[in-house]
Amino acid sequence: MSERESMPYDVVIVGAGPAGLSAAIRLKQLANEAGSELAVCVLEKGSEVGAHILSGAVIDPRAMDELIPDWRDTDCPMAETPVVQNHHWVLTKNKKFDLPHWWTPPFLHNEGTYTCSLGNLCRWLAGRAEELGVEIFPGFAAAEILFDEAGRVKGVATGDMGVARDGTHKPDYTPGLEIHAKYTFFAEGVRGHLTKEVIRTFDLARDAQPQVYGLGIKELWDIAPDKHVPGKVIHTQGFPLDDDANGGGWIYHQANGQVSIGFVTWLGYTNPYISPFQEMQKWKTHPVIAELLAGGKRVSYGARAINDGGLQSIPRLVFPGGALIGCSAGFLNVPRIKGTHGAQKSAMMAAEAAFAAIQSDREHDELTAYPQAFEASWLHKELSVVRNVVPLVKKFGDFIGSGLSGITMWAEHFGLKMPFTMKHHPDNESLWRKDLVSPKSYPKPDGVLTFDRLSSVFLSNTNHEEDQPVHLTLRDPDIPVDYNLPMYDGPSQRYCPAGVYEFVDVDTTNPKFVINAQNCVHCKTCDIKDPLQNINWVVPEGGGGPNYPNM
Repeated sequence: MSERESMPYDVVIVGAGPAGLSAAIRLKQLANEAGSELAVCVLEKGSEVGAHILSGAVIDPRAMDELIPDWRDTDCPMAETPVVQNHHWVLTKNKKFDLPHWWTPPFLHNEGTYTCSLGNLCRWLAGRAEELGVEIFPGFAAAEILFDEAGRVKGVATGDMGVARDGTHKPDYTPGLEIHAKYTFFAEGVRGHLTKEVIRTFDLARDAQPQVYGLGIKELWDIAPDKHVPGKVIHTQGFPLDDDANGGGWIYHQANGQVSIGFVTWLGYTNPYISPFQEMQKWKTHPVIAELLAGGKRVSYGARAINDGGLQSIPRLVFPGGALIGCSAGFLNVPRIKGTHGAQKSAMMAAEAAFAAIQSDREHDELTAYPQAFEASWLHKELSVVRNVVPLVKKFGDFIGSGLSGITMWAEHFGLKMPFTMKHHPDNESLWRKDLVSPKSYPKPDGVLTFDRLSSVFLSNTNHEEDQPVHLTLRDPDIPVDYNLPMYDGPSQRYCPAGVYEFVDVDTTNPKFVINAQNCVHCKTCDIKDPLQNINWVVPEGGGGPNYPNM
């Protein structure tokens, strides 16, 4: 008999990001309109709503307009900074070329969009949800999927608290809580721990291409007032990446004299000596970026993986007892560098399907109305237009691939649908052996413009209870030293943006692999890029991880 207590709800949502909160709001809106009662619960592993949220972010308000039409007339933080300028820079080592707008389809131009802190937007959405009666539990990590006797999802269980590293119970041990629901929504974000399990259990990805990813490294800077232009948006491509990697940077002038800057390295890169963190630091040394930041101060740091696979990588969205929403499924529009509106729209469609089912006295079945609504939605059309962009750039390189993808986007924009959809290859299979490549050269951090990883992690306010089971688990503890080190020179020590992984005593006959789990910023890169998929990221105790104030 389980020692865990249980609580019943109509819908439980795992994750208080834009998708999870939008689903909760829409469910309660529908219930209020129908004059019915609906119990909705949101679990959030971060210490508070927004603590684990990180994005650029420039947001298309289309979904928000549908969800909360009057948001511009409220204290919504998104309304504060509309985008007023849009630039796309192609960078060489020392120069920049501003790509003319007429080269790109209109949907890439950012008219009518807004830039803000996505974390603060989620805090605002949480307030709206709670006003409607949604119960939100921050600091409670959903650690286990619960199944009924027929194999259907019947809810989740939160993780036990007070478990020591050796598995014993500490004096403050508290067992997890079972949350039972008619339908369970997984809104964990990219590469969610439970999302992986539900995709595997129900074979949801059988008809989809492999998901591929990028790693976004972000910093917030206070800059000189005379350099700050609220609402100015810049995207870059080119420097510092070369032929063995793809990606690009962003510079968003946001409220309060701050700029959000960052760099995304696609995780399909081939050279094991690439460090996405170092690529971001090197990007800042470009003259135009260094000049912008001169005299400024870095105030925040964080990192997060993003879904790059697009339409062809979206798995089946429903299973018996629930649905995948937001980045758990992968609705990011890569060329637009926008995913919030897609996350919100997917959540609203799932909420509408679940509400209709519950009103019809259904539970634990498949919400087939949700994928049907997606197929007919503006979101599906938007993702279809850009479905070949990422594979074209990966196949033909940054220059030729960007040109070809531009041609396909223009053609699709004018209604000429390309008669093909290109495939993806898993990111963990892309690395070349270390003897086939040259090591990368990166500038030493100066502590003013460029920084090291440990001082950066300090700015993320990351904290984990030290005496708890390590949440970065190895399926085979020998693989890092016996395979990854001789084959790829231990790539985890470079792809991790938080200094979690180290190889020590490498010049001896007994090298060791060290996991500094307390540094983990929950970006999920290790779970994605490890060559043999040996690292399995699982949730730590609730409340652990970064505590981003306004990312």
